[in-house]
Amino acid sequence: MKVERLIEIIGADFYTGVPDSQLKALCNYLMDAYGINPKHHIIAANEGNCTALAAGYHLATGRIPVVYMQNSGEGNMINPAASLLSDKVYAIPAVFIIGWRGEPGIHDEPQHIYQGEVTLKLLEDMDIKAFVIGKDTTDDEVLTVMEEFNRLLAKGKNVAFVIRKGALTYESEINYTNDYIMTREEVIRHIVKISGEDPIISTTGKASRELFEIRTSNGESHKYDFLTVGSMGHSSSIALGVALNKPDTRIWCIDGDGAVLMHMGSMAVMGTYKPKNVIHIIINNEAHETVGGMPTVAGEADFVAIAKGCGYPYASCVNTFEELDNELEAARKRNTLSMIEVKCAIGARDDLGRPTTTALENRKNFMEYLSAL
Repeated sequence: MKVERLIEIIGADFYTGVPDSQLKALCNYLMDAYGINPKHHIIAANEGNCTALAAGYHLATGRIPVVYMQNSGEGNMINPAASLLSDKVYAIPAVFIIGWRGEPGIHDEPQHIYQGEVTLKLLEDMDIKAFVIGKDTTDDEVLTVMEEFNRLLAKGKNVAFVIRKGALTYESEINYTNDYIMTREEVIRHIVKISGEDPIISTTGKASRELFEIRTSNGESHKYDFLTVGSMGHSSSIALGVALNKPDTRIWCIDGDGAVLMHMGSMAVMGTYKPKNVIHIIINNEAHETVGGMPTVAGEADFVAIAKGCGYPYASCVNTFEELDNELEAARKRNTLSMIEVKCAIGARDDLGRPTTTALENRKNFMEYLSAL
């Protein structure tokens, strides 16, 4: 289905959400049509954030907002959907567009499998009427469903379109870029070299994939790394949990700007406990690159000031490999909670692979390594 037709059928003029590769056609269309525009399109920090933002839009205008997300974001949106939007509370209507990763019967990555199984059930339990759009879904079918949806929306209920892989199309392609020079994979290579045999917790997406391939190309064991293949925004909290219980072991956390923004409160918790053995590295390319490259608001955020405001004793920002190496070496010797923001280009190798070990194998090997330290 052409995404322009879906937009026309829904008939809304305000969209907010968190980008998803399954919804790349929609995201590219919105960027083409509106860019980042407070009147029509806002990329939010997390799915609960955009659900509440949509509620505010409706309260101010009386019109129906659209909220888009990957199905992994259902967990973040459930609280505001249940305690704010619900027709049993404020009866604020919204249309959700949800990318269906891990659909049963469709091969996908391990972090999406269970989420894919429960995607429709969660919506059903939330009393959100859902319709699945696939490659063969016709415009007339969506028109008919939207008529029913409009009756539900008029009663203050929420509805959802669940999008199968490849169901939406958009002819234009957008090339997302920034002005930074360092590539993320090379940044991670520098981190691996300086961290030695210290444990690393890496964030979801291409960062963990690149870390895995770097270990393989170096002939090194993967036991040093915990790859947070899901749970976007939580890698630093995992690192904190490990560090507090392994106080004599230096723990490195490789994070991303979109992930940090998604659950930024974790930095306040980290800064409160101030584990001396944590080095928190935020690789900031100002983009949701793993799912297509759409922008985050990290270009406007001062992560150094945020870290210091949250209680980190040391925070810095680097733009070159020389600065990066100097900061990594200093942090390794400092024995103080440190944050290093690394300004990074958008982009990855076309042949970037995925981990060849399972999540359970990763956990087992990492735990065994920690137990020996």
